[in-house]
Amino acid sequence: MQENDPADYLSRHWQTGSSAIPVKVDELIQLCAADSENASLYRDMLLDVIRMAQADRNRWDAKIMLHTIREMEQAFSRMEIFKRRRKVTVFGSARTPPDHPLYDLARAMGAELAANDYMAITGAGGGIMTATHEGAGLDHSLGFNITLPFEQRSNSVVHDTSHDLSFGFFFLRKLFFIKEADALILCPGGFGTLDEALEVLTLVQTGKSPMVPIILLDQPDGQYWQAFLQFLRSQLADNHYIKPDDINLLTPCASPAQAMQVVLDFYSNYHSSRRVGEQFMLRLNQPLNEQALAQLDARFGHICRSGGFVQQGVCEMEQDEPELGSLTRLCFDFNERDQGSLRALIDFINRPENHQTRGTA
Repeated sequence: MQENDPADYLSRHWQTGSSAIPVKVDELIQLCAADSENASLYRDMLLDVIRMAQADRNRWDAKIMLHTIREMEQAFSRMEIFKRRRKVTVFGSARTPPDHPLYDLARAMGAELAANDYMAITGAGGGIMTATHEGAGLDHSLGFNITLPFEQRSNSVVHDTSHDLSFGFFFLRKLFFIKEADALILCPGGFGTLDEALEVLTLVQTGKSPMVPIILLDQPDGQYWQAFLQFLRSQLADNHYIKPDDINLLTPCASPAQAMQVVLDFYSNYHSSRRVGEQFMLRLNQPLNEQALAQLDARFGHICRSGGFVQQGVCEMEQDEPELGSLTRLCFDFNERDQGSLRALIDFINRPENHQTRGTA
């Protein structure tokens, strides 16, 4: 770093000339969040804003920061209403007319989700989005609308209800589409749908998003996703731009019932995942039997950086989620690269023949 670098100057100024500021921030945290386990995080957030103020960024940068923080806080607050409810994000074209077979398909998909007590998240627009919400009904619908310079009204199912959440920034809207989803269902669509498909794949493939089912839904004789998968295999996998196992991240389905079953099967034994230190944990509703455990190293050992698989109970570092304490953990040192193989491991975990039967150890 050069001697006169402004960032270096700011750092020295922060360390030597503003010692009273951290004290004032600590006092503020004591007033509003003294007993919160997030107190240190709130402190760092405030200090980052203060650093920005000291640097006196241009007005556009400051407005981006303000609106990002404000919009995220409002979204977190609204989503607290629907906490602990399983949700599925459905993507597809806003241009699909009501008399199109795909419209009926999406409406049936929404009905399947509601019947299984899943909420259907969409972009709150027309076409596939409206159809999904019509099938799901208001209580099982969430709309993440985008505010545009021209009129962009959310669909009639969620409009002007607590289930209608508007975003000013596309990147925050995309974040919540994925953050809140226990599964993602993609129906045929245009650039926007393909953008969502590739972004979701990138996030899961790189480990930046938790593993969830990614379902490609089309009519029984539809070729939209078949052509997409063929392109991935012939142009990406065959040219070594992706690993062959990465195709496992996608599941094509030809009916809403089949798509719903994929979601239900995914969570039949697998519950969730978490990294604790060097260990990656798959949390299970039922432990694996001895025969299944004996197969893990041979079939999936290549995804471990070191060691193998250990089945155990709750870890001391998971005290912040006491409601999950009864679940079994399958722990290993995941290499974070073989996400397609991790998806196959979850399928293995979900097979009923691999579970312990009651009364066995």
